[in-house]
Amino acid sequence: MNIQTLIEPVAEADASTAWWRGAVLYQVYPRSFADSNNDGIGDLPGVTAHLDYIASLGVDGVWLSPFFTSPMKDFGYDVSDYLDVDPIFGTLADFDALIARAHDLGLKVIIDQVYSHTSDEHQWFRDSRSSRSNVRADWYVWADAKSDGSPPSNWQSVFGGPAWTWDARRHQYYMHNFLKEQPQLNVRNPEVQEALLDAMRFWLDRGVDGFRLDALNFAMHDPKLTDNPPLSDNGRRTRPFDFQDKVHNQSQPEIPAFLTRLRHLADDYGRTTGRDRFLVAEVGGDRANEEMKQYTAGADRLHSAYGFLYLYADALTPELVDRGPAMWPGIEGEGWPSWTFSNHDAPRAISRWAEGRDEKAFAEMAMLLLMTLRGNVFVYQGEELGLPQAHVPFERLVDPEAIANWPETLGRDGARTPMPWHHDAAQAGFSTVEPWLPVDPRHVDLAVDAQEADPASCLHLARRLIALRRSHPVLRSGLMTMDTARDGLLVFRRGEGPGTLLCVFNLGHEPIAWPMPAGWAVVEAVNAPEPASGSLSPLAGLLLAQVP
Repeated sequence: MNIQTLIEPVAEADASTAWWRGAVLYQVYPRSFADSNNDGIGDLPGVTAHLDYIASLGVDGVWLSPFFTSPMKDFGYDVSDYLDVDPIFGTLADFDALIARAHDLGLKVIIDQVYSHTSDEHQWFRDSRSSRSNVRADWYVWADAKSDGSPPSNWQSVFGGPAWTWDARRHQYYMHNFLKEQPQLNVRNPEVQEALLDAMRFWLDRGVDGFRLDALNFAMHDPKLTDNPPLSDNGRRTRPFDFQDKVHNQSQPEIPAFLTRLRHLADDYGRTTGRDRFLVAEVGGDRANEEMKQYTAGADRLHSAYGFLYLYADALTPELVDRGPAMWPGIEGEGWPSWTFSNHDAPRAISRWAEGRDEKAFAEMAMLLLMTLRGNVFVYQGEELGLPQAHVPFERLVDPEAIANWPETLGRDGARTPMPWHHDAAQAGFSTVEPWLPVDPRHVDLAVDAQEADPASCLHLARRLIALRRSHPVLRSGLMTMDTARDGLLVFRRGEGPGTLLCVFNLGHEPIAWPMPAGWAVVEAVNAPEPASGSLSPLAGLLLAQVP
């Protein structure tokens, strides 16, 4: 529900402010977005054909998940050629056309880069494993076996099992933090760093506006190969990886110096072209908060970072939200946060957080909350439609993590199913053939065309809320001050002085007594038919401004 008031939004932010500060970025998982050639797999021309839809949301830009040449053992995060497009997604010419159309529509484009590992089919690794004396012998992490033939250290991989695989060609083990088909790059090697910088230049020359840097805290290892100590009981454990304190196979103190090199290159292109380039890191793990701050501190590291505060949270509570501004208070020299509730690596937020409540109401409240957070925000494809996590039967699972941990986790496949475009078309308009992952029947009625025809849909509300963020600079870059975060009630302020906005949410299951303070008027209300009644319904959200 939108309550019209006489409160006028303040002027747009100063034009000198970098485009990315406070931006809303829409994540596209190309494999599941739109299939232009009807082979069951989404592709770059499919994305280009729907850029008008993305622009209609009012977002600032698009983040494209990997589309690079890959054997697809980890669906593109196992890169076998940093400088080309995998044929299933199209060609470099298709990418150039995508960039050109996005820029024509005023959209920025950032792309994934994976600098901690490659595919075992990458030519670099093929060279490296061929002998101990070839020119790329030290481009990956190799080590001799212990005297008993066991791996060089006790390090465990994210996907289960040791982080070491024996290679008969070199008579050594190679390291892999993820799948054995994803050997670990030796990013300590200056030649490897130069090769990665060259890859970054290649895409900057093609016009990209920035990069999302995957698994960045895995980029370097302890060269002494010291065993990781055990981790004290931290609750649920589904993998051997969860039993260790990962202080030696990741999170090394030399990583920030490499990030400075990336930042300098991005800044050089920004000065040359007059267009700011944006670098954001994905940082997960036990020390994510500390590392995100470290990787973004000062003017010569990354612009922003995001972790898994929300992505892996089982419930959305005021206490959880309170951790954000506590982590990023806005002190001098601090980096800039980014936030996302859902992405391709985590079950969709609605299915983790609704807890039996109305999913549409929850999706609408969550979108308002996301748009009022301080920092950049990422909207994952389908989030604007209120899509729940799709059900994927075991026989259709393709994600190695989902298969290995089934049925203990919801897995990643359910967040990667095809985007529903047309409610009355085969495969919901994604493709004319059976797609690589099934379309969930629950998603069909939530298709884009059905929601376009419904003024009360999640889609129309999402557009309105994104526009609201754009029109109020305090929502993009103002301070965030917490007033209340307990017992289901969340109240915080954005900005200070006359332009301050008050954000109020009932995240609980029961109504909460909350009298609207005098001198404030409603700018936006979600699931709150009578905001001045003194009671907030469950899943209600209010945005208030001071009356002039």
